[in-house]
Amino acid sequence: MTVIGIDDTDSRTQGLCTTYAAAQIAADLGDDHVRTLLVRLNPAVEHKTRGNAALAVHCETPPEQALAVASEWLDAARTDDDQTNPGVVVFDGDPDAVPDPVSDFTAAAVREIHDIETARRLCDSASFRTATRGNGRGLIGALAAVGAWAAFDEWTYECISYRERERWGTDRSVAYKSIRRAATEWYPTVWDTLDREEETAVCVPRTPCPVLHGIRGDDPEAVRAVADAIESEPVASRHLFVTNQGTDAHLRDGTVETVSDGRAYRVTGTVCAEPSTREGGHVFFAIAGEDDASLPCVAFEPTKRFRDRVRPLRVGDRVTVCGEVRDGTLKLEKLTVRDLVRTELVTPTCPECGRSMESAGRSAGYRCRDCKTTADGKQPREIDREIELGWYEVPPCARRHVAKPLVRGGFDGPTHPER
Repeated sequence: MTVIGIDDTDSRTQGLCTTYAAAQIAADLGDDHVRTLLVRLNPAVEHKTRGNAALAVHCETPPEQALAVASEWLDAARTDDDQTNPGVVVFDGDPDAVPDPVSDFTAAAVREIHDIETARRLCDSASFRTATRGNGRGLIGALAAVGAWAAFDEWTYECISYRERERWGTDRSVAYKSIRRAATEWYPTVWDTLDREEETAVCVPRTPCPVLHGIRGDDPEAVRAVADAIESEPVASRHLFVTNQGTDAHLRDGTVETVSDGRAYRVTGTVCAEPSTREGGHVFFAIAGEDDASLPCVAFEPTKRFRDRVRPLRVGDRVTVCGEVRDGTLKLEKLTVRDLVRTELVTPTCPECGRSMESAGRSAGYRCRDCKTTADGKQPREIDREIELGWYEVPPCARRHVAKPLVRGGFDGPTHPER
């Protein structure tokens, strides 16, 4: 087989889309055995478009021909945008037989930040065919896409429908009610199609790219069925991708003491600073680790109702937080409440008259001046908590492509999915 990796053909401002380039490469090859991967890489990378996706095409086309076809899409890339620097990598071999250093590079690419020199060195050592434009930064994602089949073992699906070319950059015409009907019918096999509370069609992008809508789920036939059921402007073409979306592949286990910027973690700690809402509607709190180091955490305003899951936390609650660390603060994607403070110490009440006792002096406990009753100290009182144990997540409208929706299961506790 031949594996083609391609990345960075799109522009934040001028459109195009690397998924579209990969789908067109697959169509140009005319191969009945083509498989196309949509690989989400580290979402914390600075030089990325919104989803930081790289693409791989698995085919039977001879490597030289594959390189020639893919290179045509480098010429079509929006290289007049200086942030667009596409690259192609071609491997002559089976997708699961890439050299170990390449699959290791891919596994790290979803959690670390690589440089072009490392990617070039690996391509040269493995005798991969390559092509680039601009500074060649797209070579990093292209190489990661080549190694993806060997690096990852959990896959989902996305069916992407593309617009007619003359409509690119114009407002999309998609019937929201048809999305809601189809999403309801196929949920939870198909997920993150819309945000019901915000009444937002998550599957419809707002960028000037060629994508009309993208349907994600755990079954290829289900995502196709939902795509077919959506009423919209004409669909120019449609392509099914195998993807690592919705898998949490970007998260690593970390501690309060060891997290660093530009990476995403699962971190367990104890709430040491209660949530506070700051300017802009962002909700901040902090957790402490084993040696009393603390990690600020934030639920930004775009996470909407997720902030209401964060606000009830109290000092002493035990939680695991998940998200990217930036400027020393963890940006929440999901969290699980593992243990809750159930009582608080309050001034004792006189058993005779029912009034609050007064302090009897330093280290002397409390007393009721009228009834002469006493108490040794403050007494525990049960707290009515507004949050339950279990996992909570940002809503679909705020979810990152690679983040795993709770509805997919596999979490170590009760879940409270958002729809």
